[in-house]
Amino acid sequence: MKKILAIILAASMALCFAACGNKTNDNVAQGGKVQLKILDTEYANEDYAICVAKENTELLESINTALKELTEDGTADKIVNKYISGEAHDLKFQENADGKEELHMATNAQFPPYEYYENNTIVGIDAEMAAAIADKLDKKLVIDDMEFDTIITAVQTGKADMGMAGMTVTEDRLKNINFSTSYAKGVQVVIVPEDSKITSADDLGKDDAKYLVGTQKGTTGDIYAEEDFGSDRVMKYASGNEAVQALITGKVDCVIIDKEPAKAYVAANNK
Repeated sequence: MKKILAIILAASMALCFAACGNKTNDNVAQGGKVQLKILDTEYANEDYAICVAKENTELLESINTALKELTEDGTADKIVNKYISGEAHDLKFQENADGKEELHMATNAQFPPYEYYENNTIVGIDAEMAAAIADKLDKKLVIDDMEFDTIITAVQTGKADMGMAGMTVTEDRLKNINFSTSYAKGVQVVIVPEDSKITSADDLGKDDAKYLVGTQKGTTGDIYAEEDFGSDRVMKYASGNEAVQALITGKVDCVIIDKEPAKAYVAANNK
């Protein structure tokens, strides 16, 4: 008898928890799939650059010279187009780099198409651009994967020579590090479920808005969101993927992130 009652109670509790879940969680529990979309209105627009320690002026000058040459000879465009438009190129980097002085690049390899893992190797726009720069400097590139919000510290303390991770120039960051000239343009966008009441980035700033925003900790989107909406409305995650998973499971109402990674995350989810 006790066993039967326990089974009935367990079933009742399960039904209760299911009924208390939000719409997104209900869809997941019932085997449905939460479809995502990117809002048409942009949240922010900025340039990406490479960060270097303030005292390392010689390296900064060398990087800027390399970037100028890579832009003028079309290499930079070929690298970007490979990952943004799918246009293959036949450029080869770091073919004879063994034995050369190492150039350490700090990054967070959770930010496709700028940096991500493919067959246990970090690839992407930043990875190839850094390899091309290393060739210009006659050095061997070493990519160090770490949490995004530790990159600047790694560069400051000399654990890494430079930081490349879809990083934008801000006044706060300039207090601690220097930046190269820009090598790519980034657009911050908002990801929401298909049936979201959020129809524009402007909806997030309305006086009565109580939407929770998911971000990748330490990124430009995270910094801007906290400035605009306050820390109590911004849920910070270690990676963009974790933020998107929080959106899918209903823990946040939207995610603010760079447009290209956003496109990759949405495409992967909506398959």
